[in-house]
Amino acid sequence: MALDLANFEEKAQSAIRAFWSTREEAKQKQLESGKQDQGERAGVTAGKNMDAFVQLAVDVIRGNGLTAAEIMLNKSVLTLPGFFRPTKQWDLLVVRERRLVAAIEFKSQVGPSFGNNANNRVEEALGTAVDLWTAYRDGAFGEVPRPFVGFFFVLEDAPEARVPVRDQSPHFPIFPEFVNASYADRYNILCKKLVQENLYTSAALLLTSRSGATSGAYTELSQLTGLRTFVTSLAGHIAAEAERG
Repeated sequence: MALDLANFEEKAQSAIRAFWSTREEAKQKQLESGKQDQGERAGVTAGKNMDAFVQLAVDVIRGNGLTAAEIMLNKSVLTLPGFFRPTKQWDLLVVRERRLVAAIEFKSQVGPSFGNNANNRVEEALGTAVDLWTAYRDGAFGEVPRPFVGFFFVLEDAPEARVPVRDQSPHFPIFPEFVNASYADRYNILCKKLVQENLYTSAALLLTSRSGATSGAYTELSQLTGLRTFVTSLAGHIAAEAERG
């Protein structure tokens, strides 16, 4: 049976438009209330800007035969046990007969201060994966096949994200792929390595400029971190789980 990719390209364009429109709506609501966050934070505190991407993943899950699974979207049911901490809240969980099938994180960053949060995002992604797989090793989710673990990131495609960034390492040289790498490059390297090191089943990076609010346009930096790879990997995992009966 062919995989159902849920018309992902068209839905991704709609999700990009929603990403920017919900940020703007959040800013306007804060202005009207008289309580405005600093800088771009005003556009993310409403917590809805990635919802359309979450829905895209839900459509892929529902379209590939796993009808008996529970798809968790509400905060009250998105928590998994950890190994190094008691719990971790995810953005989307799929559970079937008390077996963890999939766990996905959806993150984003908008400029202009890309450097302020980049290292935090890396540490968060690494810590989340190590915590989950260590808990999995110790049977936190029962005796189940490895779940699909996804990392989905949307980055503003701004000049500040594309310029080379210099780093200093006075004692030992940094790895060559990071030399003069932009923040966009760094996120792409991160996503590649997260998959290559088996920390995530798939990791996607989409870049979108503010003109995406009307066009829905986005850019990908590599096939490995592209949307098709992410969607196909998720669909294949879900279809395989459905076949287990």
